Amino acid sequence: MLAAQFMALLDVFIVNVAAPTIGSDLDASGADLQLVVAGYAITYSVLLITGARLGDRFGPGRVHLVGLALFTAASLACGLAQGSTELIVFRLVQGAGSAVMIPQVLSLIQRTFSGEARVRALGVYSAVLAVGAAAGQVAGGVLVDADLLGAGWRPVFLVNVPVGLVLLVVGGRVLPRGGGLPGHSAAVTGAVGEREAGAAARSRARRMDWPGLVLLGAAVSLVTVPLVLGREEDWPLWSWLSLAAGALVFLLFWGAESRLARRGGDPLTAPRVLRHPGMALAVLRVTAVMAVNGGFLFVLTLHVQGGLGFSALRAGLTFAPTAVVFGAVGLTWRRWPASWQRALIPSGFAILALSVVAVGLVFRGGDDGGAWLYAAYAGVGVGLALAFSPALTGALAAVLPEDAADAGGLLATVTQLGQLIGVAAFGTLFFNRLESLGAPQAYTSAEALLTCMFALATTAALGAVSGLVLRRR
Repeated sequence: MLAAQFMALLDVFIVNVAAPTIGSDLDASGADLQLVVAGYAITYSVLLITGARLGDRFGPGRVHLVGLALFTAASLACGLAQGSTELIVFRLVQGAGSAVMIPQVLSLIQRTFSGEARVRALGVYSAVLAVGAAAGQVAGGVLVDADLLGAGWRPVFLVNVPVGLVLLVVGGRVLPRGGGLPGHSAAVTGAVGEREAGAAARSRARRMDWPGLVLLGAAVSLVTVPLVLGREEDWPLWSWLSLAAGALVFLLFWGAESRLARRGGDPLTAPRVLRHPGMALAVLRVTAVMAVNGGFLFVLTLHVQGGLGFSALRAGLTFAPTAVVFGAVGLTWRRWPASWQRALIPSGFAILALSVVAVGLVFRGGDDGGAWLYAAYAGVGVGLALAFSPALTGALAAVLPEDAADAGGLLATVTQLGQLIGVAAFGTLFFNRLESLGAPQAYTSAEALLTCMFALATTAALGAVSGLVLRRR
């Protein structure tokens, strides 16, 4: 399950490094490239909660395999695409496949493990979730630079095909096909197993909330489309109207879901999930850290490739220290002293704020960073891990099994929207600052990067003090 999670996350970011090569090979316009990069994220974020509900109704194991098959087939189609329009369409389908398979990962963790075993599983899940962002950049650089068999950018998609086929075979043998629990799990036994199996049976009885699905899809689309295309189109009036309409439809969606829950119906997202102790604060923190993560990776890619002229491989490898440190911290923070645990999240945001500013200062003047850059990258990895992993794990560790699909879908959607917001907001800031400074050279690009790093640090600082605003009850 986590291997599939990692593969899907790679595809959110792997195309960033390959985008210049794709544009040259397919003669794609700037708007086409923007849709190639973000089309995946649009359908992914729109359909995530729907994917969670499908798993809730038909069984997370079975639905995961269906989504994995769709994702694998779409990856093959992307790798064989002969034009930008084809590639955009197949990327949309690929995002839909991810939206169907990814929510089932959290759902199966919630249903299969309990107690300390669940906390450990969620810790590994958290590490995989954010390491995939940086690893996608690295993998994209390696595959494009290798130019396997003269295929250029195509291996960034085709590499998913053999991996997906292996996971389909293995998943078909080890995953539960229905809504029940894997019989081999030692973590769920006795009364716990009976309680969670009963919760799974109740979940299967829940009906699909089609009006809620339409409202949610409309709201997410109205928000994500202008975030993706707004900068490319110089933020026309329609983009601002779309954002405002998206906020309004979100309110309509939440009102409709609350009314349906009061009538005893089955809302797409149970309002009680957001009222769960710590969930609202976790949503705020996950949004903040993912916005910083997405914005940091995006603007740094623009600087090292556009400003410093790094190759795709060197640009991709730039993110390796952050990924390695994030993985190490994400897998070990639970074993740190108990007296440290309450301070981990605000400390992570504080370290993140200081580290992103350090990255901007090291690059200042158009330099390539030198040895100090790697220390700053390591700090970013530590900060991201401590801000993200404990927040996600704490919010989900105590969620009731019957709310597993809703909680997983909600936080997965928030994670994706946070990334989109970060790319759109800080990418726009970078380009605007670069334009105001003049020609895109190493020095001016470094100044634009520094401006973005201060903005990223401000966002991280808000995450650090968020617990003072929304205290966990």
